[in-house]
Amino acid sequence: MTQESFQTRLARLDAEHKALITRANRPDPAWCSGVFERYQHPVVTAGHTPLFWRYDLDPATNPHLMERLGVNGAFNPGAIALNGRICLMCRVEGYDRKSFFAVAESPNGVDNFTFWDYPVAMPETDDPDTNVYDMRLVQHEDGWIYGLFCSERRDPKAPPGDLSSAVAQGGLARTRDLKTWERLPDLKTKSPQQRNVVLHPELIDGQYAFYTRPQDDFIQAGSGGGIGWGLSKSMSPAIVDDETVIDARAYHTIKEVKNGEGPAPIKTPKGWLHLAHGVRGTAAGLRYVLYLYLSDLSQPWKVTHRPAGYFLAPVGQERVGDVSNVAFCNGWVCRANGDVLIYYASSDTRIHVATSTMDRLLDYVIHTPEDGLRSAASVAQRIELIRRNLSRSGAR
Repeated sequence: MTQESFQTRLARLDAEHKALITRANRPDPAWCSGVFERYQHPVVTAGHTPLFWRYDLDPATNPHLMERLGVNGAFNPGAIALNGRICLMCRVEGYDRKSFFAVAESPNGVDNFTFWDYPVAMPETDDPDTNVYDMRLVQHEDGWIYGLFCSERRDPKAPPGDLSSAVAQGGLARTRDLKTWERLPDLKTKSPQQRNVVLHPELIDGQYAFYTRPQDDFIQAGSGGGIGWGLSKSMSPAIVDDETVIDARAYHTIKEVKNGEGPAPIKTPKGWLHLAHGVRGTAAGLRYVLYLYLSDLSQPWKVTHRPAGYFLAPVGQERVGDVSNVAFCNGWVCRANGDVLIYYASSDTRIHVATSTMDRLLDYVIHTPEDGLRSAASVAQRIELIRRNLSRSGAR
């Protein structure tokens, strides 16, 4: 096989990259749940990252134009509307397994996502993180944009040969423009591990409110789990003395193993709309799906509506990836006209968008029955639906 010249290979890679990032994305006609639209293509993948992030483009030092710093995946993004554009704070993972944050922006939120030239240089604390990932972006009423993410370090109590035990905590930072970041001390709670920490976008009785996920160890919820709620007098330091679980795990449901808040909830006339993930065990491993719930407008810690089952689950090729059978979301944007852009990742590999409207999402969350927690109750719900439909049609 004849090897391409440096310039020929570079021209081909550049053309392929431009074709990918400018590819039009349209709703998938094969999908029609009535609740939201799926799209034909992922909006961000590892291939969307710039060539100059991955290749040494100097023919003198890289004559074969090899990838020097490969990118394994781009997933689990925070999302925000900023300066008239949609910005995703992507979790980018290199071949070395280290994750970092980088902004990809789009004029319309469904395609043409382009990464900024440089990834985020997130400042470290006095106890440096080994890995950071899954940032929630929250435009808070205090004027700051807060980034809340998982800060992972090796467990200092692990024996010398144990290289998998880790400690996860709620990392905190703030910015005005997504470029310059001020690192804050990690959130302090009484829980040994914290993941999926989210900041409520408004003050509650003059305090900052957090959604947390207390758990016993890095992977397993143990006796903990559920979506917690707690208040802190400050963001620096942020200290939650008391966590109250407002959305608990439940046996034989989509959230029996663990569950956690996704992005910050959206304020609506009917209450605070929440998007969360639930995890259950299967013979093939853990399955992650997304679900919605609604909480009281004046008392956000009080849940008012809990639709049964999942809102969105991975389908088709979404089920294939580094960690298969996973749908995860920590970013969504509600536009002024009521359109909602939901950014979810599939199988820890790539980012997709689903679109809906606030009217449809509220209809779904308010009118979908709650889980009866027993097969007999589920059958009764379905029989009642069938009965009403047959009655309207005049069938017997």
